[in-house]
Amino acid sequence: MIEVPDRSIRICADRGGTFCDVHASYPDPENSNQRKELVVKLLSQDPGNYSDAPTEGIRRVLEIVTGEKIKRGTILDTGKIDYIRLSTTVATNALLERKGHKHALLITKGFKDLLLIGNQSRPRIFDLNIRRPYPLYSEVVEVDERVTLVGYTSDPKAEENAIQWNEDETIRRGYRGPGWDGEGHAEGPGDVVRGISGEAVRILKRPDLAVVKRDLQRLHDAGYRSLAIVLVHSYTFPEHEMQIGKLARDIGFTHISESSQLLPMIKIVPRGVSSTADAYLTPILREYLDGFFKGFDAKLKDGLTNSPRVEFMGSDGGLLDLNNFSGLKSILSGPAGGVVGYALTSWDEERKYPIIGIDVGGTSTDVSRFDGRYEVVYETTTAGVTIQSPQLDINTVAAGGGSCLTFRNGLFLAGPESAGAEPGPACYRKGGPLAVTDANLLLGRLIPDYFPKIFGKSENEPLDVVASKAAFEELADKINEDQEKALELDEIVYGFIKVANETMCRPIRALTEARGYSTGKHVLASFGGAGGQHACEIASLLGIKTILIHRYSSILSAYGLALADRAFELQEPSSIFYSSSTRSSLISRLDKLTSDVRAELARQGFEGDRVIIERMLNMRFEGTDTALMVLPNSKDGDDNEDFEVAFKRVYKSEFGFLLETKTIVVDDVKVRGIGKTFDSLGDSVYLEVERLKTTPVDRERADSTNSVYFDKIGRVINTPVFLLDELVVGDEVSGPAMIIDNTQTIVVVPGARAVLTSKHLYITLE
Repeated sequence: MIEVPDRSIRICADRGGTFCDVHASYPDPENSNQRKELVVKLLSQDPGNYSDAPTEGIRRVLEIVTGEKIKRGTILDTGKIDYIRLSTTVATNALLERKGHKHALLITKGFKDLLLIGNQSRPRIFDLNIRRPYPLYSEVVEVDERVTLVGYTSDPKAEENAIQWNEDETIRRGYRGPGWDGEGHAEGPGDVVRGISGEAVRILKRPDLAVVKRDLQRLHDAGYRSLAIVLVHSYTFPEHEMQIGKLARDIGFTHISESSQLLPMIKIVPRGVSSTADAYLTPILREYLDGFFKGFDAKLKDGLTNSPRVEFMGSDGGLLDLNNFSGLKSILSGPAGGVVGYALTSWDEERKYPIIGIDVGGTSTDVSRFDGRYEVVYETTTAGVTIQSPQLDINTVAAGGGSCLTFRNGLFLAGPESAGAEPGPACYRKGGPLAVTDANLLLGRLIPDYFPKIFGKSENEPLDVVASKAAFEELADKINEDQEKALELDEIVYGFIKVANETMCRPIRALTEARGYSTGKHVLASFGGAGGQHACEIASLLGIKTILIHRYSSILSAYGLALADRAFELQEPSSIFYSSSTRSSLISRLDKLTSDVRAELARQGFEGDRVIIERMLNMRFEGTDTALMVLPNSKDGDDNEDFEVAFKRVYKSEFGFLLETKTIVVDDVKVRGIGKTFDSLGDSVYLEVERLKTTPVDRERADSTNSVYFDKIGRVINTPVFLLDELVVGDEVSGPAMIIDNTQTIVVVPGARAVLTSKHLYITLE
């Protein structure tokens, strides 16, 4: 038994579509100032052996670190654990498969079909057979209430005609613009109050809470436990939603998504759809997390200072605690960890080389770009559902190691169907279909002797080359029926790899060339379990000359969790023109939100220099509906939060022109606080390479040789296979070659050179 200090083991688990990756670090028993690292990789689903992959991975970590045998199914003692960080695809899969929680929608009377109608976008305008996704909610209840805004946003004299307020929020002078009834404070009867955004709100009808309670009780009796409440203008006047929410909690509803609390932004359609998505997904996520926590002692969930922490990766790349984690914030929880991992390990603040991250997983490939700051989008469409929530700008394509290979209508196809973890590709010994993994296996790019022996019924058998070859030979016969000259098996198998590579390049071009960036000027950071097998060829297709493959690239989503920072943000609606006269009020609102964000991060244990604050305004030109979230930098204007200059810079970059005659409207004020996990991650890989004295690696140091197929030159029978753990910093491997460790296989194509640094393989192409 090994003596391990209490609260010393740090565990990060990423549960993907095919594999669950676990990264752990713990004090070195021989040197308490150093930490040792440990990697565990297991199937995400293996119901015959365990019910939950992250729990099983953590059990294995505790067994290895403590030296104690821990039986499966045992409640795990968390006394030795400092923190557990999780990223999960539970909510994403529930949305993709439409397996979320049954819930009801409460909406203002007269707007029953609003979310069904949506914004009338037509993504497939020439499709003769439109199949519109079903709404997420199961039932709609109309609430007889109504508020409206006073005045007109397009009134050229809006500021002059608007209601004037005293400091105590009472009315000094009423509305004087078009439509004024000449008597009261607005266009007609009804109480007038000031909304959160500063807009004047006229209450036409308050909800009859007795009627609402009766409707809620009927829903509860029918088995509903989750609600989405979406009322008109609640982003600025949330009182009615909050009243209904309180009633629902008193009746016994376990999850209530009030759109005004979840997403206080103008535009009822995206706000409403996002609220229904949250009501649909969060209960499923909570059920999963409740099951996860049952595998551990009570200390893991109590939230006390001396208890282990549990943190979750949010879609925007920041860590969240249990109280702030929800279905809406977890849509991109899995891919976000990988983006954080490559961004923090590949970026150089002085050289500023932009980076393309490509995560080739088992089911899909995720592509993103990093240029010193995470690229965030505020509206995304997933599985036909348009969600308004901050998410990293990640493009996903259905091509990965598990993508099924088929031949249809004379075309080689890779994906979009996936073999998944169960049954998996043909070589997984579970009778699965042909997949990209099978192709790499037959081309010699995967070697069963070095691959984890976790397959078959007893989880101890290697990859099955015979099954892959038999399936490909059957497919080859079908393909060659229509060919004048029969294709060789290698040509057919590599043909599928070329199709998969081109599919993976497509979203990269969308993130670079389609936005005015030169693809060839980027560095390619490749990760994911299958990334190393495709990186060189993808870079070659894109004209990229430098590839970075992290030592933990096959589990970089889990490793990224260990590097990630805690994040907390607050946002309020606004509806004022940006000018020198309104700037001070906007700054004071930002100051108030900054204070609240700092207080919350202090509660979570982050203070002083460990906190970075980002202050943003969501701005647009008057008369347009495209708002941009703007964060000023030091080069904008007078370097004193010049939001106008920053907005024009961002707008010009995005659209290529400016509307100089239009005034600027501020829709939202937002403050994001980041609690830093590490002060510094040391020198960049580029600086290390410049200083390194490289030594060509002799072929005699190869652990073995293998027959590997390469583009243009065909089979190289004696391709050297090097073990990553036996190479030392400064070693240079020239292609053709393969570099292998416990969790990944890296193919170095002819003409490429791979230099080993302390944390990366630094590959350059001719």
